[in-house]
Amino acid sequence: MAIADRLDLTLRLVRGAGKVTLTELASRLGVSEMTVRRDLDRLQERGLVSRVRGGAVALRPRPEAAGFAAREGWQVATKARLGAATAELVQPGQTILLDAGTTMAQVAGHLVTRAPLTVVVLGLQAATHLADQPDVRLLVLGGESRPGERSLVGYLALRALESLSFDCFLMSIGAVHHTGGWSEFDPDDAAVKRAALGRSERTIVVADSTKLGARAFAKVAELAAVDTFVTDDAALDPVVDRTATETLTAIADAGVEVLRA
Repeated sequence: MAIADRLDLTLRLVRGAGKVTLTELASRLGVSEMTVRRDLDRLQERGLVSRVRGGAVALRPRPEAAGFAAREGWQVATKARLGAATAELVQPGQTILLDAGTTMAQVAGHLVTRAPLTVVVLGLQAATHLADQPDVRLLVLGGESRPGERSLVGYLALRALESLSFDCFLMSIGAVHHTGGWSEFDPDDAAVKRAALGRSERTIVVADSTKLGARAFAKVAELAAVDTFVTDDAALDPVVDRTATETLTAIADAGVEVLRA
């Protein structure tokens, strides 16, 4: 297992249990306790876990306060896999609306392999990945750049969406819950997503499994409002997160195609 993948899984295991011992992590990961110690040190340096005697406990910074820069280093290997898998669902020649967020920045990097495309972006980070790429027509939607996130929101973004139509909306999400549906931590972000859902022939939600089973402040839509959900295999591991499997089952039961990367 690559180091980045192992760090991803270690973080999920600690978060799923709240507190976990070195012995438990070593057994689950198939590595030595010395390797686990080094990995936990790396995660502690990033402010994601706290080392305690014989193991580690989870630290859960509020997602709405973390900001893009703080989250950019989280789950890097997983988000890279999600980005590649999502890009494969895009057909050359389509007009794509690309949401903001760290996972969507990874998606943007892979979309260049699906050109020619017209890509309209709702986040400034994705725009930097697609600018000047051959056969990619890049449009940056108007709006206010939300501090810390650089997602484009507000009146101008909503008005721009009213006049456009898309083959596919690639949507990020802050949280998804089996009864609460898709939700976001900022009402302005939620409003833009709701508007985009109504302007797209197909909506693909992309999120790592840490978003499963969580509720956020502003509801975006019911589970059945989207067509496809792309997540990672850890969603099926109850040891990692016991709430993830229940939510994933509810998504599938709502008629949403579920793909795992």
